[in-house]
Amino acid sequence: MSAELEDISKAAERRASVKMRLDKFLKVSRIIKRRTVANEACDAGRVSVNGKQAKASQEVKPGDILTIRFGNRDVEAEVLSVRDNVKKEEAAELVRFI
Repeated sequence: MSAELEDISKAAERRASVKMRLDKFLKVSRIIKRRTVANEACDAGRVSVNGKQAKASQEVKPGDILTIRFGNRDVEAEVLSVRDNVKKEEAAELVRFI
């Protein structure tokens, strides 16, 4: 029984430590179509994480709030999950738009 609890706690630790670069997350979640465009948006100061301007290399994790400025409109999204590869249909499960 204790071995099962250890396995569960290790799995929870792995999920809690899951992080990804901001530019890659924007591409994987399909908020921005290409990673180079996501990188340029970050460099131009149009992306913030939890209210602070973010660089493309900043790590994002579940629970973070992203604000992306598209022209004169701001889009806010909460990071729900971080995964390296997702299918097009599953990309919507990574974020929740606010």
